[in-house]
Amino acid sequence: MVTPLVECVPNFSEGQDASVINQITEPINSIEGVKLLDVDMSPDFNRTVVTMVGNPQSVLEAVVECTGIALELIDMTLHEGEHARMGAVDVVPFIPINDISMDMCVSLSQEYAKIVSDTFGLPVYLYAQSAVDEDRVKLPNIRKGEYEGLKEKITSPEWVPDFGPARFIPKSGATATGARNILIAFNVNLDTDDKAKANKIASLIRTSGSLVKDGGGNKVLDADGFPLRAPGMFQFLQAAGWMYDENCAQVSMNLLDYSATGLHTVTEAISNEAGIQGLNVVAGELVGLVPLDAILDAGKFYHADSISATNDELVTAAVKGLKLDVLADFVPENNIIELAMIED
Repeated sequence: MVTPLVECVPNFSEGQDASVINQITEPINSIEGVKLLDVDMSPDFNRTVVTMVGNPQSVLEAVVECTGIALELIDMTLHEGEHARMGAVDVVPFIPINDISMDMCVSLSQEYAKIVSDTFGLPVYLYAQSAVDEDRVKLPNIRKGEYEGLKEKITSPEWVPDFGPARFIPKSGATATGARNILIAFNVNLDTDDKAKANKIASLIRTSGSLVKDGGGNKVLDADGFPLRAPGMFQFLQAAGWMYDENCAQVSMNLLDYSATGLHTVTEAISNEAGIQGLNVVAGELVGLVPLDAILDAGKFYHADSISATNDELVTAAVKGLKLDVLADFVPENNIIELAMIED
């Protein structure tokens, strides 16, 4: 493939109508210099995560065209889904893969924001490495209140968009874009239909931890009147309890630095905490693609003889240990970034 390479992972607020997603992703297949790696539709979340890789300008051209189509076809006034969201094109991250700096990805996100705000009148917030405001570094801060709270939020002085109009557009909502490192979206399913149990585990493992409460269930405040939080087990981890379907709760996670907090690390912690509640881990699920090193790290943990094992054997051990083959087949050439980038 051509270098430098950038990955872009736009999230669209449509996960039930495949014909809509096919139209949205069509530009990726028609523009030279960019390759569509993955389309992950979630009917319950009513959300689709698209992964593309290519040279920076081809990726930028493709995601702008995808954005225009999505804004035309998706109506947020009709949208319902489990996942937090604030717009039809909810978030558009740019991620350095090969021979491209984070600063270059920041510039790409800024260029994207300017183009779509000028062309489509779309309000856009910059987040992660692109953020110009400390309160906007973390995506959950920008999404707080979600689409339903955006009408009031977007007109407040502290939440004026970085690009585009400071007004609520019912059909499209708002978009966030930025540059970030590779993020692994990983979910672990439990044998329960109780979302609260999954959320309890999530609060124990995520970096932000959980609110401290007294014997009466009230929040405990610090000397300045702010709620105290008990820190979670791991660094660089976002987690929440969600429903996979009506019968299965899951711990939904974003691993922000898999070299510090790996797939096997969180899986084993969830298994231990689930056991305390009398539950079992029944499946693992990746949303989008995963770096090879992240899978190899897990394989080294789960393989009985990791020192002499081949990479293929480590991948197999990781897939089994993480239960990535329960909900669907795990095909390395489709699910691992470095392998999916190889031309046929």
